Amino acid sequence: MMAHADATRDMDPKTFLGNIILLIVGGNDTTRNSLSGGVYALNENPDQYRKLRDNPALLDSMVPEIIRWQTPLAHMRRTAIADIEIGGKQIRKGDKVVMWYVSGNRDDEVIERPDEFIIDRARPRQHLSFGFGIHRCVGLRLAELQLKIVWEEILKRFATIEVTGAPSRVFSSFVKGYETLPVRIAS
Repeated sequence: MMAHADATRDMDPKTFLGNIILLIVGGNDTTRNSLSGGVYALNENPDQYRKLRDNPALLDSMVPEIIRWQTPLAHMRRTAIADIEIGGKQIRKGDKVVMWYVSGNRDDEVIERPDEFIIDRARPRQHLSFGFGIHRCVGLRLAELQLKIVWEEILKRFATIEVTGAPSRVFSSFVKGYETLPVRIAS
């Protein structure tokens, strides 16, 4: 606990505020939009909803599939720390590079049938929504757990959640989410 207090005390105010904003966005918008995206995906794919109703144990693979399919953050920018060549393109130290999670999560060379929502994928955690390597989200398991618990409770309480109109998306190039998603809930 003391090491954490020392680390935050040594941060300049901009860095500290940046970290707080990142935690709020990372923990709120992404989980909320993944939940809405899951409701939308299951309505668009009623066969997958029937699979889930018939076998609630599929929640373990459905949750990461929702996160992959929804991809709540569209991209992240980094600064190259060394010269490197990737895919035949030269990137120089100091260049700004953008990783488009949305594109990576639809890569048909890595993910079979990437545009389809499939709750029982063989490798459901094979997606980039949480980043990768040293830039992997520290809250990924908490996000998955939150979504799993919410879906467990939804399945216990409601027979259906029916989308009754087209979703309205947020106006953002960063957060891939929903402003509104009209639903009818049947208990």
